[in-house]
Amino acid sequence: MPQSNVDYTTSPQSTKQENCLLSFCSFIPKMIELDGSLGEGGGALVRVALALSTLTEQEFKVINIRANRPEPGLKAQHLEAINALKQICDAETNEIKIGATELYFKPGKIKRGIYEIDIGTAGSVSLVLQALVLPCMFAPGKVTLKIKGGTCGKWQASVYYLQNILIPHLHKFVDKIELKILKPGYYPKGGGEVVLEITPRFNIHKFKFVEDFLKELKVARIKLLEPGKLEQIRGVVNLSSELEEKEVGERIKKSAGMALKNFNVPVNIRAEYAKSLNIGGEIVLWALFSNNNQVDPDNPHILGSDALIEKNKSSEQVGKEAAEVLIKEIDHNNLVDHYLLDQLIPFMALLPGSEIQASEISEHAHTNIYVCKQFIPIVFKIVKNKISVELR
Repeated sequence: MPQSNVDYTTSPQSTKQENCLLSFCSFIPKMIELDGSLGEGGGALVRVALALSTLTEQEFKVINIRANRPEPGLKAQHLEAINALKQICDAETNEIKIGATELYFKPGKIKRGIYEIDIGTAGSVSLVLQALVLPCMFAPGKVTLKIKGGTCGKWQASVYYLQNILIPHLHKFVDKIELKILKPGYYPKGGGEVVLEITPRFNIHKFKFVEDFLKELKVARIKLLEPGKLEQIRGVVNLSSELEEKEVGERIKKSAGMALKNFNVPVNIRAEYAKSLNIGGEIVLWALFSNNNQVDPDNPHILGSDALIEKNKSSEQVGKEAAEVLIKEIDHNNLVDHYLLDQLIPFMALLPGSEIQASEISEHAHTNIYVCKQFIPIVFKIVKNKISVELR
């Protein structure tokens, strides 16, 4: 699905300055070219490019993949995302392997079906899904993704975060989207099992041009501008069964609950134990807000936080750490936490007229904005940390 008429884009330099206008200003060649060292120089650029390339049927090439990381190049989760998309849309690529710093990707048409993905390590299931969810939401029929790998880890949103904080924002795009967590998977072996089922409402292949698709995507714009009223706090502590005898989950749960009690709202945190290949665990918390005494189903105000079980960190410290992060988000009247803003940007790009007021805009967010503009004819405006999207 190419863009109609003439395509324009910015030079590959995002800015953090307030009152800036990110717009299109130079001709896009037939193949989109990206520099993986842009911004934070991590894997997000590749994942978002894969998602939007598959959705819009535009080929791209990226160089300097993960150039700013200690171990540059593709990792296991990137390879599995690419291999999965080869099945989902019959994509063509160059020869790829772990550590590769260049990728050429030419997508075909998205297909319905059941797809099985095994990362083979504790590589992040959530990061694989970042490349797959968006295009699968607009497939010509139901898509089921069965993924094995790591369900949580450092510097990433866990699958429990996706299930309870991101996915509520995606229901309006589809007839149904459901994430089932069958088994947790911890570092280093992984082995977690997740099933994501998507029943699309819109078929991307019915539209010849990107602009036509954007105009016919009749769903509520993403609007997160005014803080709501805190109604309740929920959470889950997921742990390997070896930790049950010492009641680690209960101790984490109690510590978090004590730290959150001053909000005077219901706090419901559950502890779940399951067999896993490695000993590990985490806590994920989320706060739910209302506006005018109602929770908005199209634009739910949900803030999340998490903390991992680690060596030399007591159960009480884990619970308190997650609670303190959430307390800070709530006390600052934030509308999105740092994970959610990054992940909503590609969906904002599909809904011109969307607006989010953020507390801060990360390098990840700037990178994602840059990538979105290469594939979709939109303009992002950032004024005093308020992000808005318009058709070009």
